[in-house]
Amino acid sequence: MKKLLFAVFTAMMPFFALAQISITGKVTDNNQKPLPGATIKVRNRKTDAVSTADGNFTLSNLSAGNYVLNVSYLGYKSTEQFITLTKNETLNFILTPQAFLADEVIVRATRANEKSATTYKNIGKAEIQENNFGQDLPFILQNTPGVVVTSDAGAGVGYTGIRIRGSDNSRINVTVNGIPINDSESQGTFYVNMPDFASSVDNIQIQRGVGTSTNGAGAFGASLNIQTTASEMEPYAEVNSTYGSFDTWKNTVKVGTGLINNRFSFDGRLSRISSDGYVDRGASLLKSYFMSGAYHGNKDLLRINVFAGSEKTYQSWNGIPESRLNNDVAGMQAYIDRNGLSPVDADNLLNSGRTYNSFLYDNQTDNYWQNHYQLLYARQLSDKLSFNGALHYTQGEGYYEEYRVQNNLTDYGLQPIVIGGTTIDKTDLIRRRWLDNDFYGVTYALNYVPEKNLNFTLGGAYNEYKGAHFGQIIWAQYASNGSIDRHYYDNDGFKTDFNIYGKVNYSPIENLSLFMDLQYRRVYYDIAGTENKLNTLAINETLNFFNPKFGATYFINPESNLYASFSVANKEPNRDDYTDAAVGVFPKPENLNDVELGYRFKNKQFNLGANAYGMFYKNQLVVTGKINDVGGNYRQNVDKSYRLGIEIDGSYIINKSFALNANAALSRNKIKNFTEYYDDYDNGGQVVNNYSLTDISYSPAAVLFGELVYKPIAGFAVALQSKYVSKQYLDNTQNNDRTINGYWVSNARLGYDFKFAGVKNVNLGLLVNNLFDKKYESNGYTYGYLSGGSRVTENFYYPQAGTNFLLSLNVKF
Repeated sequence: MKKLLFAVFTAMMPFFALAQISITGKVTDNNQKPLPGATIKVRNRKTDAVSTADGNFTLSNLSAGNYVLNVSYLGYKSTEQFITLTKNETLNFILTPQAFLADEVIVRATRANEKSATTYKNIGKAEIQENNFGQDLPFILQNTPGVVVTSDAGAGVGYTGIRIRGSDNSRINVTVNGIPINDSESQGTFYVNMPDFASSVDNIQIQRGVGTSTNGAGAFGASLNIQTTASEMEPYAEVNSTYGSFDTWKNTVKVGTGLINNRFSFDGRLSRISSDGYVDRGASLLKSYFMSGAYHGNKDLLRINVFAGSEKTYQSWNGIPESRLNNDVAGMQAYIDRNGLSPVDADNLLNSGRTYNSFLYDNQTDNYWQNHYQLLYARQLSDKLSFNGALHYTQGEGYYEEYRVQNNLTDYGLQPIVIGGTTIDKTDLIRRRWLDNDFYGVTYALNYVPEKNLNFTLGGAYNEYKGAHFGQIIWAQYASNGSIDRHYYDNDGFKTDFNIYGKVNYSPIENLSLFMDLQYRRVYYDIAGTENKLNTLAINETLNFFNPKFGATYFINPESNLYASFSVANKEPNRDDYTDAAVGVFPKPENLNDVELGYRFKNKQFNLGANAYGMFYKNQLVVTGKINDVGGNYRQNVDKSYRLGIEIDGSYIINKSFALNANAALSRNKIKNFTEYYDDYDNGGQVVNNYSLTDISYSPAAVLFGELVYKPIAGFAVALQSKYVSKQYLDNTQNNDRTINGYWVSNARLGYDFKFAGVKNVNLGLLVNNLFDKKYESNGYTYGYLSGGSRVTENFYYPQAGTNFLLSLNVKF
């Protein structure tokens, strides 16, 4: 790797010596008032600049040639200008106000900005499109600071996950246009239910830590604030096709009317993704659509979004045993003996390799359909007061189907049967576990700017969730007194979530901005009925949370600033924390105090963000090492725990051809006192071990990323990427026998844009993942028990694909 980097930098040296040309100028409105923060971009290049407080800008490191410059500023019409460069030039731009409200107002209330004293990263449409080859949304975000992504099927399609600062899906607040997306009960976001959603996304803001007040479950690691596609000015049609390893296909069609009569617009997308997956039988068939219609008034914006996704995914959530991963034949045989595998299952284990999947039943699938409806409205009430609000409804239903061998009839409420004088109390069967849910509510925000140095926001939401959980046996070798439409368990979850928040930004002096954000949140949760083990559920709880946030930002100069903040977040337990809790034990809500200190610097060539954080938890819910029958981790409260870390995120434009991007996240993640439980099969009961200052599971101490981008000619770019994730522990005992090994993985991305008569743009893209065919695992789990006088540890892993590729063709008319 060192030799490769040396060779690359040696090859770069001649380019450093090339003569450079600059464009300078000023951006103003039609009253000659400077527009600070306007964006000046060079089309088909990453070269850009941001205007200073007096409207001035500089674009440097350009060579002689033809360029198209695009200048944009929120609330103003964008403009483009063609220029032929032979020497240094001066260009001034005058922007005129838009005749309609911009889509950005929809998400403004839940977004952080440079005055919010919050650690965040904005990801624009161009970057999303560059990385969108059909993999789930987490893989598009995987190169941002502190992010680790996982894939059950090993190739980024199907069930995927994301962790930020070591915090999993259930601790990352996700909103689309300010509307909560996290499942109300599990609190996770299932990106498999939103296939190819990235093709309808305009921009994403990742807030790390607690972040600003938003809607939905509290952020205990990060927030993903997603804004869907804004209307384009001109009509368009777009066709995208991707083909890659494991017979992966993505087909997408997009159309838009542009702005009709300067008032109306309609956009639509239809997508289909299929993949066999890297893991045996890890196939996915994903379909989705997105439709949006908008009315753009002088002071109003009304938008209706309807989008849906369906997925059929073969289950691969069991992972593979450690002995199979290491090709340990003796270990596999011991695993077969311990778990009583049938000859067919044993043969599958012994002969499958790294792509082993324990499931062999043809229809061992997860099936889910989800429909989203959003009505968004924004109005500029006066030059100082604006409003935006939304009504939303999400309907979802689905099941997973599985074949079960020799299960007890009584486990399903069925009676033993007698055949020929023989009592039969076990049977092979096929079961389905269903979820049918509805989620609906309202969100709103008022923004008031009485003075240039003062900004108020009042916002909030009220949401309700209803979820029906039930199970069916659709076939049994011995059916006993059952029937296909009988529910062997049936329970309902009902949840209400109310929050109200107030935010204020105040600048007492020109260089100082003070930030305060106060949120009150009330959660009511009720579960009633019988759960899948036929126990009666009667859970009812009301929780009240107060989440204050304070911060300050000091602007050293127009290019740099310092910020500091203190935030409090509270979060309710999820459904499994309640249903899996021991009798008489009620899980406690979690509390987090988050301290963020940071520095930002940006000029025409260099962009740097550096921050330190401390996240201090009370009653954090952590995994115990036990898992349930669908691979989920049991969790328990621990009194005190913390995360301390440093994050650095930077980019450097070396010259017109080369750019470097890099980030690093270094952390220390500890539990003050942890109690481990595992079953004692020899004597009954459980073995209890106590630990002090152990690492929090799934929390790597280092996550590093680097990228070298080379653009030898207009429209063509090559990016070499490398990412390192250090060792992770599978449980909270910090035992080196239960870890995910650290790994380096390198990728390459190529893109070429060109056009010809009748076609606005053609893009050819190639993504090569795992260039050096690294054998690694991104996720896993463990559990243990005492048997035969010694502890038996069962480790399972999710191996990721070796070298693989995705090739895309995108044509826009």
